[in-house]
Amino acid sequence: MAHGLSYYLRKAWKKPNMEELRKRMIEWRASNAIARVEHPLRLDRAHALGYKAKNGVFVVRVRILRGGHKRPRPTKGRRSKRITIRRTLKLNYKEIAEQKAARKYTNCEVVNSYWIGKDGEHYFFEVILADRNSPEVKADKELKNIISQRGRVFHGLTSAGTRARGLHNSIFKVPKARPSLRANNRKGN
Repeated sequence: MAHGLSYYLRKAWKKPNMEELRKRMIEWRASNAIARVEHPLRLDRAHALGYKAKNGVFVVRVRILRGGHKRPRPTKGRRSKRITIRRTLKLNYKEIAEQKAARKYTNCEVVNSYWIGKDGEHYFFEVILADRNSPEVKADKELKNIISQRGRVFHGLTSAGTRARGLHNSIFKVPKARPSLRANNRKGN
């Protein structure tokens, strides 16, 4: 049975070559936190998530600090109420990476993103972006719908955003997730 390139790329990423990945991560740590890349590292994943090799669509690598989202401890004065250093964000790391990319490239919309690596200190993601003003993107049916949702990453409309909002769960298992947790809270009041 013949398989295509995507099959073998997917298979290779299930058990990646760690030596090669470590070398890459050393380079990534030295580069900027948000760096535009020429080609996606995981081509199969990028195509599955909406990447198209056309003008107006590009990929950005984002580096994010790992660890519980902590607030710095106060250093001076009596701050009894602010001693809590744990901050439980209702976001996952992928969503934070997408938002960072969207803030840097304000004329673009986030299509999707995927994981490419992690070390002791950082997570690395590749974020697919589409330029809102590109005629090639405007002519594409699928991308046209995506760029029509202005600020979609900040409204939790990307795949990572819907997951963080609990919308990947069944409506019967998590009934309070819809239409939103806030709206459900306000229903009885």
